Formats: sequence, structure tokens, C-alpha cells
Amino acid sequence: MPVREVALSAPGWPPGLPGRRVAVVNWRDPWHRSAGGAEAYAWEIGRRLAERGAEVTFVTARDEGQARTERVDGIDIVRLGGVFTVYPRVLAWLARRRGRFDAVLDCQNGIPFFTPWVTPRRVPVVCVMHHVHDAQFGVHFPGWMARAGRFLEGPVARWAYRNRVCAAVSPSTVTAMRERLAWTGPIHVVPNGGDPPAFRPVPPSERPSLVCVGRLVAHKRVERLIEAAAALRAEWPGLVLHVVGRGPEQERLQRVAAGLGDLVRFHGFVTPEEKARLVASSWLHLSASQGEGWGLSVLEAAALGVPTVAYDVDGLRDAVRDGRTGRLVRHGESLETVAGALLKEVAARRAEIAAECRSWAARFGWDASARRMARLLTLTDVGEGEAYVVRYRAAATEHAAVIECTTPARIHAAGLGEILELRPAGPQEILLGEPC
Repeated sequence: MPVREVALSAPGWPPGLPGRRVAVVNWRDPWHRSAGGAEAYAWEIGRRLAERGAEVTFVTARDEGQARTERVDGIDIVRLGGVFTVYPRVLAWLARRRGRFDAVLDCQNGIPFFTPWVTPRRVPVVCVMHHVHDAQFGVHFPGWMARAGRFLEGPVARWAYRNRVCAAVSPSTVTAMRERLAWTGPIHVVPNGGDPPAFRPVPPSERPSLVCVGRLVAHKRVERLIEAAAALRAEWPGLVLHVVGRGPEQERLQRVAAGLGDLVRFHGFVTPEEKARLVASSWLHLSASQGEGWGLSVLEAAALGVPTVAYDVDGLRDAVRDGRTGRLVRHGESLETVAGALLKEVAARRAEIAAECRSWAARFGWDASARRMARLLTLTDVGEGEAYVVRYRAAATEHAAVIECTTPARIHAAGLGEILELRPAGPQEILLGEPC
């Protein structure tokens, strides 16, 4: 197979996409009350596939008050089951339509849908992995259920998708899959995207302020942000922490913040415009999550010129360029110490840091990610191997590309021209899909 077929950094959409019937299977849709970054990813990819001529069906769970079927942005939505029953119901729904779809995007949120069990072998199935949940099962579920979750996420999923392609959203997710799940199949990196802020720029607040954006769930550890803000207020009088989002932890977090005066402001669910205003007017964006696939809120903050302080954990270590678009809290460091140091930097050189953040965010776009995913959904064979940077000369012109899931032998046999350089791709090159 020609290597150029798996050069995901190549421009353009694959010719086989128009008319292709694609099922996007995700735990929730963006309008579910518990929706988060995984839902934004699945929808933004699906919407762009539909815009390019694919016939997309979004199969998901049904929240209270939602219609069973609906059509939005050219996508047919089918809602089946609840938090846990969605899995068997979606499998049964797909089994009854075994010959209907030409490709399946199977999004894993803790565990995947195991769609290869009911999908013909000839139909490409791409398993989307945001992050490895092994430790998080114990945070949300009792012991027996956590063990079951880890078994399904690890050995069962590894076997079910052994001959299928996986799309991870970050290099650290790839590492976690290889090391913690012993995943052996091909893994491509298809990162989160982003869109330029569609509102009038808001100047940062004169009063030092912090913001966190996301679902209020246990593994986000928002109480650590409240504690850090309380510690920082002694040095930064008037400091405010804006908490944007909703979730089952909200009442508990409000009790944690009780007695701290106006230090913490809970905004709940807000419009995209209001969220952007709150982030853009803040000095720092904070995350205390114990692990993410990427951290979409980090990219959104960077697009608004706001740096992030986060723990050095999966996903976030890719989304934050340590020392340039924020700071990572490493073992032995405290969140408040690292955040306090960055607050001083922002006060001294805000414009420079904001420019660096915007430059980083501009390198990611939903269109580029959807093109990379479209190639996976239209290929019949993506091969195996690692990712390489290849520089070659053809017709007196030099070219460079990042090529995934291949081997040096296949690259040399592809007839690209004179190979000038061939080396393993670095994490950032895999993430960006281009040589650095």
C-alpha cells in the first residue's frame, strides 16, 4: 500500500467521503445535561463529515426531556437508553442495521461500545480514546463495578479492537494505552480542535482573577482550586475564582467555599458567549483534574490569550506547553505555588504570554481534525508500525510529512523519491501532524 495513503498530515478531504454512511456512537450528545469535551469532539467531527457529504447518524443516550429522534446540522440523532442501558441498546440497534453503515466512529467514555461485535469486518471501525480511565473508575463507582470497568476497558476492549484502528486525542493517551492497557493495534492521533473566538475581545480584569471551566465531577478535583485560591488571596488581595460548569459535585463544592466570602463565584451552566467573557477577563485558567484526554478548556482558554496551570498528568501535559502557554504542577510542587508564580509573570508580561497562547491554539482546528478522522474512516488498510518524519525530494521539490502507522521499509518502498531524512516523529509532531 502506498505510504501516502496514511500520511494524515496531507491536505484535502478523502474522495471516498461523499455519500458514505457513518454512524457516530457516543455516550451523550452535546445537549445532554452531563455533556462535556467528549461530546464536543464527537459532534464537531460528525458535523464536518456531514458538511462534506457523508450521511451521519449520531447514536447516543437519551436524557430527560430529549426527543428519541431529531435532525440537527444535517445529522440524524438517535437516542437510546440511559447511562448504562445505552450500551446494549445501541449494540442491538446496530445489529438490526448490520448492512446500513459504511463506517463507525466508536467513542470510548470509560468503555467503548464494542461495535466490532455487530459490524461486518469490511466496515471500518475507528475507536476514539480520550483517556485511560483505570484509576477514575474507583473514584466514581463501588469496588466491584470499578473492577468490571477496568476489565472492560482493558482486556475486553483490547481483544475486541485488536484488528481495528484507534484514534487517540493526544500523545500521552497513546502512551497510557500502550503501557496501562497493553494496547497493540494501530493508534493514530486525531487531536481536539477549536474555533477562533467569535466575540468582541474582553480586556483582562484589573482585579486578579482565576477561572476553571468544566463539569463539576469528582475527578476534576475542583476543591483543590478553591483551597489554592484561598491560599493565594493573602498575597493577591481581591482575588476571585470563577467556577464555570455544573455537575453532581456542585453542592459539596459550595459547602467547601462557604465562609470564604466572595472568593469563589459559581456560575453554573452559561452561554458560550458568557463563558468566553469570563475566561478572557481572567488572568489564569486552572485545572486540578487527575487526567484528561486533552483538556478542551485549556485550548479554549489559550485561544483567548489566557494561560493554564494544571497538573502534569495525561492529556494536560500535551495541551499545556509548559513555560510557554502555562505551567504544569509536578510531583513535590503545590498548585498555589505554581499558580502564584505565573500570576506574577502575567502581571509583568501579559501581552507576550497571551500572544504565545493564541499562537499555540491557532495550530488546532476542527476542520483539520475532521479531515484526519475522515481518512481513517475511508481507508481499508492503515497498516501497523510507528510514526515517522520523512523528508524527500520529488521532481526537484522537497517535501516533508509525518506518516503514522508505518515502517521505514514501507516508506522506502513507496517510491516517494529521494529520501533526505527519515526519523521517528516526536510527540508534538504526532500531535500536530506536521514536522517541527
